[in-house]
Amino acid sequence: MSIVSMSPYPLARAGRRIALAGAAALTATIALAAPAAAHAEVEADKAQALAENVTLTFVSEAESDSAGFTELRVVLPAGIAPGDVTLAEAPEDWKLKATSDGYTVSGPALKTGVDAEHKIKVRQLPDAKQIAFKTVETYSDGEVSRWIELPTDGGELEQPAPLLELKAAAPGAEPIAPSPSAEPSETTTPTPTPTPTSSATDSDADAAASETDTEAAGDDGDSSAGLVIGGVVVALLVLGGGAWWLVKRRGTSAES
Repeated sequence: MSIVSMSPYPLARAGRRIALAGAAALTATIALAAPAAAHAEVEADKAQALAENVTLTFVSEAESDSAGFTELRVVLPAGIAPGDVTLAEAPEDWKLKATSDGYTVSGPALKTGVDAEHKIKVRQLPDAKQIAFKTVETYSDGEVSRWIELPTDGGELEQPAPLLELKAAAPGAEPIAPSPSAEPSETTTPTPTPTPTSSATDSDADAAASETDTEAAGDDGDSSAGLVIGGVVVALLVLGGGAWWLVKRRGTSAES
């Protein structure tokens, strides 16, 4: 009686297919765990250090599925005072109001899914290579989104503050005299508001708390992603071990 030998190669190929499928699942998991792209941006018509009368355009992308923007709060970088800023363009009926460290622009809620875009004119940009504009977005349902993270030596940011890269100052450009503190006017605050303005200390504390909350959320996200990836790796090891054992067993049976 002849013994029919069963080749282990089909099983080996099956094992390879299982491993490839697992690798694809792992790749998809890692892609889902990647940080989101920036949703708050700034551009300038003259992105050059010490440039005067510069128009800055800010765009905040809508993220809520149930509410629209009602307010944007922007913290100005060193070298730009609240009094150096005037509103050039904004959504209908939105007004600009100076704060201790920047300004707010707010008004009737925008439609759900509509991006918030506004433009300001700055008296002069500072003498710097890069400036950041921390931005806090508020929706009509009370949801707050903070784009306040600043670049560090390494690692990607989940909610980076809008950054503006500046060219070197033009030859002979000099800083102009500081502007006086902003005073209420019809163009900035057409009607008084009973809401008190936070002090610089309170603002700094809020910013620090926001950064801490953001970091904590990032840590939680990293932990969750690590658990998912770890589970996929363990599953791959189990599947690979099972395929190897099955191939070895069939090979042994064929030899006997």
